[in-house]
Amino acid sequence: MVNKQFYDYIIFMEWLISPAQVLYEDALALMEGRVEDIHEGRAEDLIWLLEHPPIYTAGTSADPADLRDPPFPVIETGRGGEYTYHGPGQRVGYIMLNLKNRQQVPDIKKYVWQLEEWIIRSLGRLGVAGERRTGRIGIWVVTPEGEKKIAAIGVRIRHWITFHGISINVNPDLAHFGGIVPCGIAEYGVTSLKELGVAGDMAALDHALRVTWEEVF
Repeated sequence: MVNKQFYDYIIFMEWLISPAQVLYEDALALMEGRVEDIHEGRAEDLIWLLEHPPIYTAGTSADPADLRDPPFPVIETGRGGEYTYHGPGQRVGYIMLNLKNRQQVPDIKKYVWQLEEWIIRSLGRLGVAGERRTGRIGIWVVTPEGEKKIAAIGVRIRHWITFHGISINVNPDLAHFGGIVPCGIAEYGVTSLKELGVAGDMAALDHALRVTWEEVF
């Protein structure tokens, strides 16, 4: 057991990077268990970085009309948001935090802002100017072809403990996004670090995420 007096000043956290692809169903099961363990005081907060095999996931606001004959399975999940794609070459970050320990007054909007800021600062370290857009969740970049989405955000909160999280396109097959209307926004495309000509790989992004986490959270 951690001494309570000491715990008042130190918030413990675990970082986990999975080198192999993780089935989405297995990730859901781990998150569910970890959130319960954090709630019961049996585990620390967790940042989990991974990749999934190709799959589409549906958030609580997903509109079936946004499915475009998807070639991969579609799984309904309890996170916020609409349809998104996960697959090889995309860094997924699942964040399990007890907001009661990290905010004086737990605030979901502030937490989402922090996730956005975390992504923006991480991309900045790789030379990419990520930006917010009012009314459009996620992080966007300006390209010669117009604005495109490079990162998605979808969260869920239970007992004021967060799970699900973010995804950033490093070098996925962007054609796979064609099976859905990503996040319900048809008028804008998606992009990746590779398409933007960024040389950084997954390890470089992971390093940027680790460094900027301390700046934001």
